[in-house]
Parts: sequence; C-alpha cells; structure tokens
Amino acid sequence: MTRNKSFAAAIVVVGVVIMLGSAVADIVGFGATPLVFGYKQLAGSVVGAALAIVGAALYWRASRAE
Repeated sequence: MTRNKSFAAAIVVVGVVIMLGSAVADIVGFGATPLVFGYKQLAGSVVGAALAIVGAALYWRASRAE
C-alpha cells in the first residue's frame, strides 16, 4: 500500500470514529440530554461523515493513479 493510500485510509477511519462517537454520545453518557440529538452531535456526525467521504475519495484517487 502506498503512502497516499495509507493516509487516505487513516482519514476514513478517523472520520468514521468521529461520526459514530458523536452519534452514540448519549448512549455512552457524554450527551447533555439522552433523548435529544443535539447540535453538537449533529455537527460531529457531519464532520465525521465529511472526513470519511474525503478520505474515501482520496483513497479511490490514489488507487487509480497506480
């Protein structure tokens, strides 16, 4: 695996972890109100999803360059 593909894969993993961590914050006990999906959770989920998408695009681009 090339260096660019490794970097892209790391971005995907970080994005997914942020997205899932934000989504389950209430279940784990980090959320403010257990029954409400708050704006911080929404922001974290959106940022995590964006990172995962960017990482996937970079990985795909690096794969095509080989």
